[in-house]
Amino acid sequence: MVKRKKLAFIGAGNVGATCAHLCLLHGLGDIALYDVIAGVAEGKALDMMESTPVLGIDAQVTGSTDIRVIEGADCCVVTAGSPRKPGMSRDDLLAINARVMTEVGQAIRLHAPHAFLIAVTNPLDAMVTQLKRVTGFARSQIVGQAGVLDSARYNTFLAQELGSSVRSVSALVIGGHGDDMVPLRSYSTAGGVPVERQVAPARLDAIEKRTRGGGAEVLNLMKASSYYAAGAAVYKMVEAFVLDRKETLACAAYLEGEYGINGIFAGVPVVLGGGGVERVLEIPLSAEEKAAFQRSAQHVRELVEAMDRVLNKAA
Repeated sequence: MVKRKKLAFIGAGNVGATCAHLCLLHGLGDIALYDVIAGVAEGKALDMMESTPVLGIDAQVTGSTDIRVIEGADCCVVTAGSPRKPGMSRDDLLAINARVMTEVGQAIRLHAPHAFLIAVTNPLDAMVTQLKRVTGFARSQIVGQAGVLDSARYNTFLAQELGSSVRSVSALVIGGHGDDMVPLRSYSTAGGVPVERQVAPARLDAIEKRTRGGGAEVLNLMKASSYYAAGAAVYKMVEAFVLDRKETLACAAYLEGEYGINGIFAGVPVVLGGGGVERVLEIPLSAEEKAAFQRSAQHVRELVEAMDRVLNKAA
């Protein structure tokens, strides 16, 4: 018999539970949910488990407030942490979630040292950095979810503009996960034709502005962060790993000289497969795209430096 993969979700809130449910529906493996709030992980796990006879799915779903539920996981998805709340500064959020990442990273290093780790918690680029520091994982073993979601939003808005199927549109967004993300027009196509040849520059500017503010748009509408699209984006990454897809996806990867950048996580195209981050793709960029990417990377550095200051202040 082929042993099923064990997929652990550290944080059983909306994003974690949505992704876990998608993984269950597609038969990717057994599911382990962890959350600090009593009853949340246990209740969602039981609810999912009771759906398996209806769907004809053979899988185990467990939930617990004990982090040892992740023991031996093949893949860990980290969504734990606090969302930014009214009156909370960036430094407040950095301090709270960096401490959470420290605790989570220590638990992963102890209970699932061979897992492929996907970080989702915001501010993403700083949080995945802290997880790497604490776990000591190689860059092939850890990645941040950002570009899949950002590219999906760009894809969505382009398809709506063109009146075409989303299957016909292939859009790419790189850089940090924030207002300075870099939609790449030169690598975005519809029906194989560059979108620059199909959409007026002013409309592309508006679409890219909406893409950068996609998360805030959802938040303002429903007073909660995105979770259907975010959960689906994480699912796509888990699937690529579990099924060894060798799929090229935009992810926050640790750069070691690519694009002239060292020692930070930034969204770039990577090949995800059974070996985790199997390859970082360094694609040619125009002078304008390169400058925008460098600015985005510098903002990531500043974010990490801000995190370090608040951590050192709290120590």
